[in-house]
Amino acid sequence: MSHALVPLAQGCEELEAVTITDLLVRAGIEVTTAGLDDKTVIASRGTHLIPDTSIQNIKNRQFDLIVLPGGLPGANHLRDDTNLQALLKQHAANNKLIAAICAAPKALAAAGLLDGKQVTCYPGALNEYPQLNVCSTAIEIDGQIITSRGPGTAMDFTLTLIELLKGRVKRDEIENQLLR
Repeated sequence: MSHALVPLAQGCEELEAVTITDLLVRAGIEVTTAGLDDKTVIASRGTHLIPDTSIQNIKNRQFDLIVLPGGLPGANHLRDDTNLQALLKQHAANNKLIAAICAAPKALAAAGLLDGKQVTCYPGALNEYPQLNVCSTAIEIDGQIITSRGPGTAMDFTLTLIELLKGRVKRDEIENQLLR
C-alpha cells in the first residue's frame, strides 16, 4: 500500500489540506497528517485540523509521497521548519515523489529541490527565488517534483498524485465517484 505524508502548518489552506487528504484516502493510499508541533492546527480561515502526529515523531519514516498544502502563513512555517526541511531533502535523495500546492513550493525552494525544475505556484509565491523556472500552468510535473497553483486546482492536483501512485484506472475511478 502506498503511504503519503501531509504536513500541516498553522495557517495552512484548509481546502487544499482536506481535499488532498480526502482524495488520497479514497484511492486507498494510507495518509499520515503531521503537524509541525503537537498542537491543533488552525488553518487560514479558522478551521481546526487535528494532525495524526508531529513531524518530530515521524522524521525517520519513509513515505512514497510527501505533499504540502499551501496557504499563508502556513507555507512560510513549512519553509522555516528544520525537521521538515531535513525530511524533504532525505525524501528527495531517495528519489521519492514530493508535491506542493499554492504557496507551499517555497518550502521546496528553501530545501533546494526546485533548482533546474519547471514549477508552478500561487502567483508571486516564489518571487524571492528569481532563479527558478516558474510557469502559470495549473499543474507541473518535473521528475519527482509535482507542483500546482492553488485552491482551485487542488482536486486535479490530487487526482494527478493518485495517478502517479496508483495508475490511471484508479484516478478515473476516484474522479468518477466525485461526479465531475
